[in-house]
Amino acid sequence: MSSRTRRTGSAPGAPDGSRRRRLPMRLLLPVLVLVALMAMLMLRGYVHSEILADHRIQAEASTDKVPEKIIDGGPVIDTRSGRATSLRMPDRRIVLTFDDGPDPTWTPKVLDVLKKHHAHAVFFVTGTMTSRYPDLVKRMVDEGHEVGLHTFNHPDLSFQSKKRIDWELSQNQLALAGAAGIRTSLFRPPYSSFADAMDNKSWPVTEYIGTRGYITVVNNTDSEDWQKPGVRKIITNATPKPGKGAIVLMHDSGGDRHQTVQALDRFLPEMQDKGYEFDNLTEALDAPTAHTPVTGPELWKGKAWIFLVQASEHITDVLVVGLAIIGSLVIGRFALMLLLSGVHARRVRRRDFRWGEPVTEPVSVLVPAYNEAKCIENTVRSLMASEHPIEVIVIDDGSGDGTARIVEAMGLPNVRVVRQLNAGKPAALNRGLANARYDIIVMMDGDTVFEPSTVRELVQPFGDARVGAVAGNAKVGNRDSLIGAWQHIEYVMGFNLDRRMYDILRCMPTIPGAVGAFRRSALERVGGMSDDTLAEDTDITMAMHRDGWRVVYAEKARAWTEAPESVQQLWSQRYRWSYGTMQAIWKHRRALVERGPSGRFGRVGLPLVSLFMVVAPLLAPLIDVFLLYGVVFGPTQKTIVAWLGVLAVQVVCAAYAFRLDRERMTHLISLPLQQILYRQLMYVVLLQSWITALTGGRLRWQKLRRTGVVEAPGGPVPRQRARSESDDRRPVG
Repeated sequence: MSSRTRRTGSAPGAPDGSRRRRLPMRLLLPVLVLVALMAMLMLRGYVHSEILADHRIQAEASTDKVPEKIIDGGPVIDTRSGRATSLRMPDRRIVLTFDDGPDPTWTPKVLDVLKKHHAHAVFFVTGTMTSRYPDLVKRMVDEGHEVGLHTFNHPDLSFQSKKRIDWELSQNQLALAGAAGIRTSLFRPPYSSFADAMDNKSWPVTEYIGTRGYITVVNNTDSEDWQKPGVRKIITNATPKPGKGAIVLMHDSGGDRHQTVQALDRFLPEMQDKGYEFDNLTEALDAPTAHTPVTGPELWKGKAWIFLVQASEHITDVLVVGLAIIGSLVIGRFALMLLLSGVHARRVRRRDFRWGEPVTEPVSVLVPAYNEAKCIENTVRSLMASEHPIEVIVIDDGSGDGTARIVEAMGLPNVRVVRQLNAGKPAALNRGLANARYDIIVMMDGDTVFEPSTVRELVQPFGDARVGAVAGNAKVGNRDSLIGAWQHIEYVMGFNLDRRMYDILRCMPTIPGAVGAFRRSALERVGGMSDDTLAEDTDITMAMHRDGWRVVYAEKARAWTEAPESVQQLWSQRYRWSYGTMQAIWKHRRALVERGPSGRFGRVGLPLVSLFMVVAPLLAPLIDVFLLYGVVFGPTQKTIVAWLGVLAVQVVCAAYAFRLDRERMTHLISLPLQQILYRQLMYVVLLQSWITALTGGRLRWQKLRRTGVVEAPGGPVPRQRARSESDDRRPVG
């Protein structure tokens, strides 16, 4: 139900007079946010070798195309001039090389040991690890060590095209420039070994690497520390022949390297005592440094890369925390709903349960209406079948479609029409309250129909003098379509199951506008309906709690309402609901620090409403974002199993809710699709509400287009047009 409308003007057209379609900001901004999140996740996946990684390893091949001088030569191979040459280390010169880093745990310990013993080394870093831990690379350079490339993603280059090789090198250099402001001419191929292991597959790569300006560095002494053979064995493996020089292969990443650190701390002083020196590669060869400073645009590109990678790491960490929060909220909410809704059902369904003395006095039913010509006759006729004595007051809020005339022409007893200029739904309800004769006030929307027993069931809780308001059981009447079925699931599971839970917790946040009842004295004590928010039903309910009244749920007081039948209409309705709920929470925020009933609601109700109705829906799409990422890039099977687990929990809750409401289970077939599509729509709506709230925007009432399909055909109990089951009680026309 809405009270104000805004007529939008024509969108500006193109110069040729055609209309130009633009993506609305309400869609554009959420889409941009989701795209940015996915981009950050993909960037993180890339630097964690989850995307574009190639873990194949080439089998041994023949060596007939490799020059013998390379196979029989030293571990330093230079093909930059087009001619292949190799170099060995001078005697008593040891070049320690560490592959696959930097690692946040082991690289600092390796650097500490090297510094302790005044030794230098060469670190062959990957672009992925350099991007993630740039400070460690900078420390390497600052402490006088040399850095070489070990590709970006650590693939076996013999499987890769020249374009991919160039990409691996350039990305590795980009990360190095951003981390330490340098580029290097040293390169070590992944999965490399001694020079005599060069074969017909790896040699062409080495030749090509030389044309790109790099010196290839393999090794001639393997510590085999990756096998963790023990500290003594690592030292033995790393020790060259007496008096000879060597390039020693070690690792500072790729797993537990505590043996490497311990062996290094013993190996360095032992060999230094024997007269060995531990130098950088260029120091050992008495050659110019392999490092070249990077300046200008290349430096800033590198810094920008590091910034983006670090941002993706932090954002992903935040997303993981958000996923943990939403997971806890979802599971916690489901657990509470299942437990407390069961408690509520058992309590109110006991044969001896009574609210108090039966309420038999007449009540006033207020029907605010604005342009409800298609629905109002069905609404009023359903009230005429009521089993409880009532008066009906239809408040016409400046309708322009003859709503008031339709009601007057019906000529029904105990039905009055009150006309007013368009002033909004709260004003219409207050006007009806002023004209009501009785002490119990029932409120409904002009597009809703009641069952004959609805009013009687709705007012019975007023037999308890502590009850100030009662929420009825609102149901979707037009559930034939897919979007109607989704809302039907939401109403039964998300609204009515919630209301059972909130009833037990004594903090129900909303009396639905479609079916609710109030004690007149309670309404007057809180000042009547307020137009401070767009969710006047939530606003008045919170005011009732703060004034000390109980607000309860009457499950048998069923009302059938017409839900939006298009995405645009649903958007308008939920946008108003979510924004209005935020307004109501903000309006009643002082309850958090107050005493008495107001404080109890503020410290129990407001946090629950904020978590379950604002925070959880906003974070819920994280489940789908990680689902999509996991299916495409991550552990697909585990991701799907986890998502199916969450879905199973939701199915259990939905089935339980449908059983409590005695609804058919067939509509639950669309639940998986609802979780994928409908939740995204609700997320975008909530995000837009947040943006409106944070920017101080003002949302107007928007009139939903009604079709009048929810009716009471031929009898007192509404039935569904396309169905003949007399026990289903679904008034879809």
